[in-house]
Amino acid sequence: MSSWSRPLTWSRQVVLLTLAVILASAPLPAQRPPGDADSVILITLDGARVQELFGGLDLEILRSTLKHGQRAEDQPVYRRFWADSPQARREKLMPFFWRTLMSAHGSIAGNRLLGSEVHLTNRHRFTYPGYSEMLVGEAHDDAIKSNDPIRNPNRTVLEMVRERLGLPVERVATVASWAHFNAIAEHTEGATFINAGQEALAGPAVLAQLNTWQREAAPPWNDVRFDAFTFEAAMTHLAAARPRLLYLSFDETDDWAHDGRYDRLLDAYARTDEYLKRLWTWLESQPDYRGRTHLIVTTDHGRGRTPADWRDHGAKIAGAEDTWIAIVSPTMSRRGEWKNQPALFTNQIAATVARWLGVDLIEMRPGAGKPIK
Repeated sequence: MSSWSRPLTWSRQVVLLTLAVILASAPLPAQRPPGDADSVILITLDGARVQELFGGLDLEILRSTLKHGQRAEDQPVYRRFWADSPQARREKLMPFFWRTLMSAHGSIAGNRLLGSEVHLTNRHRFTYPGYSEMLVGEAHDDAIKSNDPIRNPNRTVLEMVRERLGLPVERVATVASWAHFNAIAEHTEGATFINAGQEALAGPAVLAQLNTWQREAAPPWNDVRFDAFTFEAAMTHLAAARPRLLYLSFDETDDWAHDGRYDRLLDAYARTDEYLKRLWTWLESQPDYRGRTHLIVTTDHGRGRTPADWRDHGAKIAGAEDTWIAIVSPTMSRRGEWKNQPALFTNQIAATVARWLGVDLIEMRPGAGKPIK
């Protein structure tokens, strides 16, 4: 999805910091109506490899990106993220995710070194097919075979949940960095709330400044905005609309990898960890979400395993089928990493999300992957 890169300027960093402060201090609306049941937040990190997630900084890949004569040990990214063990490196990269979410509240599958695997069922192993499999519950390889923004030929779990629960459109929401989610996330246009790419977001007055900064930040990729704006837009919608089902899709872990910017890629993981921390802290502060919200964090595809192919994915790239699934659920007692368990599959996510909301997706779509137990 990307073709070139450039660093964030100091002014852009100031803009994002100022935006976070403004939104954090903005007054919150009323809570959800009494009697509402559980909620679900699905979060994806596009193209996030199992290697970084479970092992942190990959030294061989970092070295492969340096110019002749440069040493990895002299790089700021090495000093920031390097440690002697994979566990220590991943905790440096995503400290909140590992030390709080996974150790105290949730569990994660996909670490092959522990006998746990998660795989795609679609044969294409790139972006749109991965997201469609995730949201539909089945791979439709003949219909979804490119990243062209064609309307999803199948109803998604987002649409099915909204219809079955009779929810207003804004209470089943997708906020995404990639513009193509306007086509991916629903079969019937307008069936759910979607804000994707560089679209402006309507709502409180503070969003006028958010929309201006989002436009002026000028991301280096077509049809993509910086994840920082996606996160702020999602938090604004979460506070204002109190959705029962929110899908939050980040993209920079894929964009910087395609650009070969391993330093920026690691920065993107670290920023996402901060977003997860802010989201969790907010959820825990809200009586209508605390103890009643299920989180599932995952990715749409893997990437190559070596310095020669880590930037790429697709049917011919070994490792592109390897993914991971992290779960934080008030109804699941499992904690930490899954070990020596049967493989999970991306097509199980839709039914899992639906089940948490009291909807039987398998009844409506018998061919879908079964809910994760």
